[in-house]
Amino acid sequence: MPNKIVAFNKSLNSMSVEDLKARVQEDELRLKKMKFAHAISPLENPMSIRLFRKDIARIKTELKKRELA
Repeated sequence: MPNKIVAFNKSLNSMSVEDLKARVQEDELRLKKMKFAHAISPLENPMSIRLFRKDIARIKTELKKRELA
């Protein structure tokens, strides 16, 4: 699991600020749809919602880090 996180963070480093902002918007929309689908009928893996939220937080953290740099 930690290797996936490290790989995800490295992929974020290679993305531009505009790409990161677009990715956050896409992922937030996808998360909203996932939550809605889960409310109607349970997802096969409900932990995916938590993982998705954490990925969005990682992207936002990278954006904030670049903003402060």
